[in-house]
Order: sequence, then structure tokens, then C-alpha cells
Amino acid sequence: MSKKTLIWIVSVWVILTIVNYYVVPYFIVALEWIVISVVLLIWTIGQIIKLIKERKNLTRQRIISVSVILTLFLLTFFRQPVNQIIEKADWHIFYNKRTDVVEQVKSGELKPNVSWNGWVCELPYEFPVISNGGNDIGISKNDSTNEVTVTFWVFRNFFSAPSTHFVYTNRPEDIKHYNELIERNPDENWKIEENWYRTFHE
Repeated sequence: MSKKTLIWIVSVWVILTIVNYYVVPYFIVALEWIVISVVLLIWTIGQIIKLIKERKNLTRQRIISVSVILTLFLLTFFRQPVNQIIEKADWHIFYNKRTDVVEQVKSGELKPNVSWNGWVCELPYEFPVISNGGNDIGISKNDSTNEVTVTFWVFRNFFSAPSTHFVYTNRPEDIKHYNELIERNPDENWKIEENWYRTFHE
């Protein structure tokens, strides 16, 4: 396998991973994950068999090929570390954009605007993707106090499955709720900074 082919394979894998993270619905991602994991596993086994057969005349390229395919398989099969890296990068890259959205919610420029759910607001643009699963955000607002909770989906599941969120809130009752989530499950829920939380729940 040439260097050019390996670079192409890695590039496709990276693009696919990012597209899956931001755009593709969860149930499709789950099926895709199974297919890609099986393909990479079979490919890895094939590369290892070739490595064993060529052990007396091993080339550097063969070792690189096995290493790359094995690494891609492991990163695909154990995808949590990759998702964590993307999530951390996403938080920093889109922090200012999400803060702008929160200010627009506070000023009343953005309000729930979909017929099928009374708290969801479909943002008036598709890119950048600052909320997974369609660039929708969740809005809870007390107009008399201007207290708001704005939910951005980081990874949006469907039906009643838990989702991952970045949440801004200055509502005391919601702050209490998120602090309780953190106490119950600090591995999946934590405070990022003042008024901002990372949560995992339905």
C-alpha cells in the first residue's frame, strides 16, 4: 500500500468522523460504526497476515500500512477518545458564536419557532454547526426576570436516548438541577465555566 493511498484513507476517515459527529443522525452513525469497524477489522487481520508472511523480508512500508490500519480500527472501535477531542475543540472554536446566540435569546431575537416542539428554536443558518442534529437549540426563558437556559446539542440522540449538551443557564432552578446531575454522574456532567455546563441526559 503506497503512502499516497494511506494518506487518502486517513483523510477520508477524518472527514467521515467529523461529518458523523456534526451531521449524521445517531441511528445511522450506529450502523455506520458497525460496518466501518468490521471492514477495518478484516483489513487489519489481512495486513497482519501479510506482515507475518513477509516477516523475513519486511519493508518499512508494510509496517507503516499495518500500523495505520490498526490505529484507524482502534480509534473507530473505541471512539470515545476521538469524540472527546472533537468536543473539546468544538467548545473552544464555537464559544463566541454560542455566546452570541445566548445574547440573541436574552434580547428576544431568537425564540422557539418550530410547530412540533414548544421549546426548540431552529437557528436561521445551517453553518457553522453549533448544535448537532439540525442546528436547533432549546430555549427556556422567564420574560419577567430575563433568566434563560439555552441548550446546544453536542451529540443529539433520538427518541428517549440520552444526549450530550452544552448548556448556558442563569436560572437558579436549572443551575441546581445541573449541579445535582454533576453530583450523581461527574464523569458525564460538569461545569465548564460560570453559567456553562456540559451535560448528558435525556
